[in-house]
Amino acid sequence: MSDMTIASLTLDELRELVQQAGYRVETATDPVAAVPYLRSATSGLSFDIRPGSRLAGEGEARFVDIALVCVLQIGGEAPAELINGWNVARRFARLQSGGAFVALCMDVSAVGGVTRAHLRAQIEVWDRLVQDLVVYLREGLRAPAAAPAPR
Repeated sequence: MSDMTIASLTLDELRELVQQAGYRVETATDPVAAVPYLRSATSGLSFDIRPGSRLAGEGEARFVDIALVCVLQIGGEAPAELINGWNVARRFARLQSGGAFVALCMDVSAVGGVTRAHLRAQIEVWDRLVQDLVVYLREGLRAPAAAPAPR
């Protein structure tokens, strides 16, 4: 890997970086905002890679940050304690809930310049967090059902 500093990315550059980390990547377009983004998956769970802040005055669509987003449908609504427990215990990605869905979100910034190794490490952190989330939700959503009823 090159130790060249990256201060901004295009969608194509980001796609190449994610593919080099071993992920299959496809380009999609948000049907509401008509904005292109990338889709990938880890351990069978799909996630989006959404470009963030764009650089003004650039001829090419360059951006300085991305949001990694994994939305999962769960049975019923997630208890606030479950969502808050994740957010208290983990630093890099935040869990949000809305009805029968939870969304894990992680921002990655290249502001000021970062290396390719740093961006790849952020993708590896994301991969681990998504895998941890599945276990966390499985145990957390099962726990209330397994608890004895109050007398």
